[in-house]
Amino acid sequence: MIRAEVELGEVAPGFNDLLGVDGRSYSTSSFLDKQLLVLVFFGNGCPTCKAAEERLIGIQRDYVKKNVQVILVNSNNSSLSPPDTLDAMKRRALDVGYIFPYIKDEDRKLARSLGAITTPHAFIIDQNRRLRYKGRIDNARQKSRVTVNDLQNAIDDLLASGIVKNPETDPFGCGIVW
Repeated sequence: MIRAEVELGEVAPGFNDLLGVDGRSYSTSSFLDKQLLVLVFFGNGCPTCKAAEERLIGIQRDYVKKNVQVILVNSNNSSLSPPDTLDAMKRRALDVGYIFPYIKDEDRKLARSLGAITTPHAFIIDQNRRLRYKGRIDNARQKSRVTVNDLQNAIDDLLASGIVKNPETDPFGCGIVW
């Protein structure tokens, strides 16, 4: 039985052999050298996700030298959501120019175990593989309206002191298609 959700501070669930748009298979062990893993549950058709793409690319660029790895995870049921097939994911990654892995959680096991409910929904896992942040990327969909960069602030907090000042925020966007 899969536990519905991991709590902040607990060891986060691992994942194994999730196929990426680059044809590689990814597991938690693929990122052993990374200090922080930023898992963002994502959907190709979600307007909130589309609006966040450039911000996530910017986060990856800004933090790559600090061993922070952004990973997009698509858990949408592609039978019910055709924009979320692996082929559609590949096209989206290529069209936008993703610089991070984009993986398919086909059985939605990872989404369920972390408690992901929306796209986007972000989770930060630290070097001890404990869940340290869960919630939104920013406080608004459109970049021009953003006044709080929740995800980036959590990354900065973890890198500076190991303590996230605001470890949980309410995500918003599209519901995951189960």
